[in-house]
Amino acid sequence: MRRVYLDHSATTPLDPEVLEAMLPWLREHFGNASSLHAWGRRARVAVEEAREEFAALIGAHPSEIVFTSGGTEANNAILKSCCQESGLTDTVVYSAVEHHAVIHPAEALARQGVRTAVLPVDSWGRVDPESVRPWNRPRTLISVMHANNETGVIEPIRAIRDAAPDALLHTDAVQSFGKIPFNVGQLGVDFATFSAHKIHGPKGIGAMYIRRGIDFKAHQHGGAQERNRRAGTEPVALIVGFQVAARRAVEQLEQRARHMERLTRLLRQLLRERIPGVLFNTPEEGALPNILNITFADAHKLDGDALILGMDLYGVGVSNGSACSAGTMQPSHVLLALGRTPAQARAAIRFSLSKDTTEEDIRYAVEALERVLMPMRD
Repeated sequence: MRRVYLDHSATTPLDPEVLEAMLPWLREHFGNASSLHAWGRRARVAVEEAREEFAALIGAHPSEIVFTSGGTEANNAILKSCCQESGLTDTVVYSAVEHHAVIHPAEALARQGVRTAVLPVDSWGRVDPESVRPWNRPRTLISVMHANNETGVIEPIRAIRDAAPDALLHTDAVQSFGKIPFNVGQLGVDFATFSAHKIHGPKGIGAMYIRRGIDFKAHQHGGAQERNRRAGTEPVALIVGFQVAARRAVEQLEQRARHMERLTRLLRQLLRERIPGVLFNTPEEGALPNILNITFADAHKLDGDALILGMDLYGVGVSNGSACSAGTMQPSHVLLALGRTPAQARAAIRFSLSKDTTEEDIRYAVEALERVLMPMRD
């Protein structure tokens, strides 16, 4: 049976070049980057070279980069430290379509007495920059993701910054980095978060950008690593893997984007031609090149779990972007915010492509979907 993986927004396979770069740091170069001896100094050089290169890739200064275990930790650290350890803000404002790694920390802060508010979105999931103007206050943190993990919609971050120049601005760039250009200066953000495993890097490593001049204190306490901003022994092999994956993603960005965009257009065309009642949750313009999210006009007749498992039986890996709780698929909060019905949100399918996806993969996936839908619609 053919196997087609189209869930690259969940995670990506590790590039062979990334693995090769990591191996020496898993074998002979095992030193702790905080140690003063030769083994430690060698590791420290590798960490700082990775920091310098990643900073350059996003238009930042090396001192503005803090390595973390991934996007979730980075989002938690920024939101919680701003309100607690750093005492920078007393209000957190976030969009209705944020990843749960932003929503849940914000909700936890609200239970502790922090003022929070949710920004509405339009029918494609975009924030209207005008809606942030009332929150243009020095002690407010605004968190709006650069691009949505379920629909791929790109948010107007620069316009949001222009509408709220006095507020602190955070963007979750986990899905967008390496797919579209990202520069902290051009976007005007104060904080940004990243993850390696979305760009063919290793799991367990990410980073946060913290603009120079912000008195940011660690949320995770322990040692003095990462300039006292994130305690914990630096995982050198993972950091080197992140460095190489980020370098390759940026160097090949245009080539990869053209490839994925061509295949996403083909996927949209084939779905329109061969799947009756298909509804698109991803716009044709203003979205990441690798994501296409769909649902169905007759979603009330369909079972979201069965759709995903049915595709899996044909060897196709896709997602519906919903959280699974106690074995029951919950409707996607993102699609509900777009105005989809609960049934349409439950029956959604997210196709997410990569640089390695082929035209044959796309055609096979559409054929598989036809077969999965047929008995459900009889």
